[in-house]
Amino acid sequence: MGIVSPGFQGRPRSAEPALPPGQYLTEDFPVLSAGPTPKVPTDTWEFVVTIETGAEFRWTWNELMTLPQETLTADIHCVTRWSKLGTSWRGVSLDTLLEGVDTAADYAQAHSYGGYTTNLPLDDLRDGRAWVVHTYDDEPLPAEHGGPARLLVPHLYLWKSAKWVRGIRLTVDDEPGFWETAGYHDYGDPWREQRYQGD
Repeated sequence: MGIVSPGFQGRPRSAEPALPPGQYLTEDFPVLSAGPTPKVPTDTWEFVVTIETGAEFRWTWNELMTLPQETLTADIHCVTRWSKLGTSWRGVSLDTLLEGVDTAADYAQAHSYGGYTTNLPLDDLRDGRAWVVHTYDDEPLPAEHGGPARLLVPHLYLWKSAKWVRGIRLTVDDEPGFWETAGYHDYGDPWREQRYQGD
């Protein structure tokens, strides 16, 4: 005789999507910025990877557009507790931008037009985990959401996805960025609720 009765289906699964702890679902895309929104024309925009020796690798907007482009769908989570699921983006993988870059660095600090910075372990920018995106929902990324291009690192809280990104500096030592020096968590994993230092 079987252990489970015929027709037993177990507990019904919740229709609610899985969210990181403490997050709520939104259909909106709230705009949160620490300062004025930079207006960066694509004809002057550039992206620079600087390694620990000071050597630089540069791309203009037109050069970025000639690189292999990827379309991705990702859930995003803000430290202010909202989450938006299934967002659609297009851009260039950091794997493409870091290909052929010889570095001994373990860390990266993203730099933005307007002066914003944020730090990440270099491993979190590799292996299909991070992109420089220029399109959101099949439209050019608007300035209020970081256009013309922003970093997208969807497995971390959204402040790590630097808006108006202009470059990444690779470093041997971890160097906290803007929000990290103000008390936000150094890493920012939403599934571990790493919002603030000590979390």
